[in-house]
Amino acid sequence: MSAPLHTRPVVPVRPARRTAAGVADARLHWWVLALPALAFGLLMLLLAGSGEAHAAGPADGSALTQVTQQILRAVG
Repeated sequence: MSAPLHTRPVVPVRPARRTAAGVADARLHWWVLALPALAFGLLMLLLAGSGEAHAAGPADGSALTQVTQQILRAVG
C-alpha cells in the first residue's frame, strides 16, 4: 500500500517590478556589500601584518603552521 502524496499548490510567479524607464528594480541585501568589504579588510590586515614575517629556517615547521601562527598573531 503506497502512502498518500502531499503536494504544494503552484503559486504563480510575480513579474519583476518595472520603473519608469522599463528597467527591473533590484534591491540588494546589506550583507551583499558587507561581506566582500569585510573579506577585503581582513586580507588587507593580513598583508599589513606580513612586514613582521621572517625567513623560515629548516626547524620552523610546515607552511600551514606558519600561516596559522600569522593569522593568530594578526587576530589576537
